[in-house]
Amino acid sequence: MKKDFNYLISTLKSSIKTWDYFVNWNKVFSNISDLEIGLNKLNYLLGKQELEKGFKKLYQSNPDIIRCLPVLVAARENILEIYDKEEKTSEFFNFVKDENDADKYYEFIEKSGLSKLFKEDGIKNLVDYVMGVEVGLDSNGRKNRGGTLMESIVGIFVKDFCEKRGFQYLSQANAKKILKQWGYVVAVDKSSRSFDFAIFNPVSKKIKLIETNFYNGGGSKLKSVCGEFRILFNELKIQNIDFVWITDGLGWQTTLKPLEETYNHNEYVYNLQMLEEGVLDKMEW
Repeated sequence: MKKDFNYLISTLKSSIKTWDYFVNWNKVFSNISDLEIGLNKLNYLLGKQELEKGFKKLYQSNPDIIRCLPVLVAARENILEIYDKEEKTSEFFNFVKDENDADKYYEFIEKSGLSKLFKEDGIKNLVDYVMGVEVGLDSNGRKNRGGTLMESIVGIFVKDFCEKRGFQYLSQANAKKILKQWGYVVAVDKSSRSFDFAIFNPVSKKIKLIETNFYNGGGSKLKSVCGEFRILFNELKIQNIDFVWITDGLGWQTTLKPLEETYNHNEYVYNLQMLEEGVLDKMEW
C-alpha cells in the first residue's frame, strides 16, 4: 500500500466521542440506589430552620443517614480528612462506621456548608439532587473513557476483520497470553508490555501486534510515543512480527515532524479513516 503522510494528517478526526462517552447511567443509578433510603430519610430535614435539633432527632433513630453525607458535598470517600487552617490540625470523619457522635456529624454539616442546602427552599428532594451530583462526578470519568474509546472503536474493526478472514485475535495481549494462546514467543522491551490487540493468521502462522491511541491535544508525550514506537517496530521486526500503530486526533497537528519520522520509518501507521477504507484487507497477512 502506497504511503502518503499528507493523507494521514489531512484525515485526522477531531473527535471520537460515542454515545456512551457522556454519562455512565448504569453507574449513576446504581450509586443512587445504594443511598436512596437514607436520602429519603434526610428529606425530612429540608427546609427546617432548626436544623441541628432536627438532625440530632433523626440521627438518634436513623444513624445510617451519615452514609449519605459525603455525596452531598460531591465526595466519593467514606472517610474524610479535613484540615483546619487555623488550628493547623486534621480531623477525620468516618461515614461508614458510626462514631455515635451527633455533635461531630452536625459539625460536618455546618462547616461544609450543607446546612445551607437543607435550610434553603430550592432543594425539594435529595434523591434528585444527588442524581445531579452523580452525573457531575461521573463526568470526571470521561478522561478514562476517552482513553479507552479509541481501543474499543478499533476493536470493532479488528473483530469484524478476523471473523471475515478466519483469523484469531486477542485484546490486551501480553507475551504470556500470546504464548498460551498460539505458542508464539514474543520478546518485548518491558515485562509489563501489553498490546491493545494481537491478530494471528492460523494459515501463515504470522502475527501482527497493534497499538492504538487518540490525542486531542499536543504535548511532549506525543513525541516520546513516536520514539518509543520506532524502537518497538525495530525490535519486533527482528522477530518477524509486524507492529501496527493506529493513531488519530488533531493533537498530532502540533507534533507533525516526529509523527512523520515514525510514519516513514514504520511500515504500518494508520488512522481511523484508513480503517474505514479497509486498510486491514490491503495488508499482507
